[in-house]
Amino acid sequence: MKYDLVLLHAPSVYDFRKNSLLAGPISDVVPSSPVFEMYPIGLTSIADYLERYGLKVRIINIANRMLMDPDFDVEKKLANIQARAFGIDLHWLPHAHGSIELAKIVKRLHPDTPIIFGGLSSTYYHKELIEYPCIDFVVRGDSTEKLMLMLMNKLEFGNVHFEDIPNLTWKKGTEIGFNPLSYVPKDLDEFDVPGYRYTIRSVFKYKNFMDPLPYNGWLQYPNTAILTARGCTQNCLICGGSKEGYEQNCNRKSLALRSPAKLIEDIQFIQRFSRAPIFILHDIRQGGKKYVEEFFSLLKGINLKNELVFELFQYGDESFFKKINEAVPQYSIELTLETHDEKLRLLNGKFNCTNEKVISTLQSALKHGCKKIDLFFMVGIPGQTTQSALENIDFAETIHLACGKDPRLFYFVAPLAPFLDPASAAFENPERYGYKKLCHTLEDHRKAITQPSWKHMLSYETTDMTRDDIVNATYESARLLNEFKLKYSLIDLESYHVIENKIEKSVHYIERIDHLLTLPEKEYEVELANIKKEIEDLNKHSICGSNELKWEVQKNYANFFSLAMVGLEQLYEEYAIKLRKQFHPKIRHQVKLDV
Repeated sequence: MKYDLVLLHAPSVYDFRKNSLLAGPISDVVPSSPVFEMYPIGLTSIADYLERYGLKVRIINIANRMLMDPDFDVEKKLANIQARAFGIDLHWLPHAHGSIELAKIVKRLHPDTPIIFGGLSSTYYHKELIEYPCIDFVVRGDSTEKLMLMLMNKLEFGNVHFEDIPNLTWKKGTEIGFNPLSYVPKDLDEFDVPGYRYTIRSVFKYKNFMDPLPYNGWLQYPNTAILTARGCTQNCLICGGSKEGYEQNCNRKSLALRSPAKLIEDIQFIQRFSRAPIFILHDIRQGGKKYVEEFFSLLKGINLKNELVFELFQYGDESFFKKINEAVPQYSIELTLETHDEKLRLLNGKFNCTNEKVISTLQSALKHGCKKIDLFFMVGIPGQTTQSALENIDFAETIHLACGKDPRLFYFVAPLAPFLDPASAAFENPERYGYKKLCHTLEDHRKAITQPSWKHMLSYETTDMTRDDIVNATYESARLLNEFKLKYSLIDLESYHVIENKIEKSVHYIERIDHLLTLPEKEYEVELANIKKEIEDLNKHSICGSNELKWEVQKNYANFFSLAMVGLEQLYEEYAIKLRKQFHPKIRHQVKLDV
């Protein structure tokens, strides 16, 4: 079968299976591993949108295939695929190495096939990316579904004039073009974000279950998510997805929302095949009071079977949680508090309220039926000292006691790692916010992510903390938090010793790798290879328990009949698309943009 577009997701470091990298805690509080095998949900919405117009689009999570199977042959897999174009995401900057290395392989195997890059980091570094011989196009912005359709239409007929596609950076021989970033859709209802219908349909259509899996372990914990918006109303200093970051990088001046009705459609479809928690990405309150009220009103009208997980950016009063509890049978919340220091929170923008209001938020959620609360602290934020980072654990204890030692509270600490976000205020004005930026260009980040320990991957220091300080404060905070959890029976003694042992070993190997870096290159490579297995073990939940971030459910999937019906419906939809294309062959060339 020849595909129109094959979308590939690369590991953070392409040759991670050969090289020893102590990634430590940089991925402990996200679903994926240090390989960052979870692909951005935009891949599914692009694939879904293009397939509506009769194109054949396939997603292959190369990172996950490599992670799940040490013998998986990437080049053999790609050599046997024929496509009109390949797309590779560079959304999160830790993929700076793997995405480009993967592009080099694809271009070597398919020298005449265009390679397209996209994502927020691609948008920021588009001028550097287009200089690589293996990259032909960069589609910029936060919403590229329609733009990809326009580009694919031109590629189908060999059209070499790309000047009329907004947001496109292109290359034609030695000529390079940077089209204006003028396409910024105002709402998301036209797109399925994420495109779960596509994902299920593709399994039947392309007869491959493994390629589109979102991340390693998804079959055991099939969590899903729905996207409420693109853009943001908040201006957190360290976030490239902040309001100002989106405006600078994507020309987005206002929030693009997915309507409450569409969110309900997404939830109803997901619960037809999954019983795992559904994450509501971004704070639902960004849409305003009427938006929230409509969403909860619609939720009451459906037979909701899945737990919903809400993200909070700011203080929540009792009435808010009461509304959730009335509309949702089971719910949890996640909030990134970052620090106990009220002044630093005010500076950084996240939860910029008093500690009293933080505790009030948590008490209200617990009072009104919240099943689980994940509370995250961070090391490396603007203005933070080592002492301030350690005092976060004291505040965790203050919270715990104020909330009656409630076991539904889960506490985490993680470093701001490995990179400062491009387009964030901290990245754009580092000196103003107390940062020393160590990586500037895309190539700087590519080199940094391949360093042997996460200390040397860090793209920054602060005026208050060196790289060593950030590493030491992270591990000491983790040790104190581990002791706190044992003290209040949030973990058992066995779990405590597992984490304590990992922290101790991690500190040892950080120091050992520092020593290895002083050795001659050949000796360094031999010594590093000798500790590869130990390093791989330390990369797995190095400072928190393996199950603390998981939502245990009695049943992960819907019944067989329901799953079969979803599959049959998607096959029928695929047949309808073929008929539509047959009788209206030009329909997909009628795409219109609001520019």
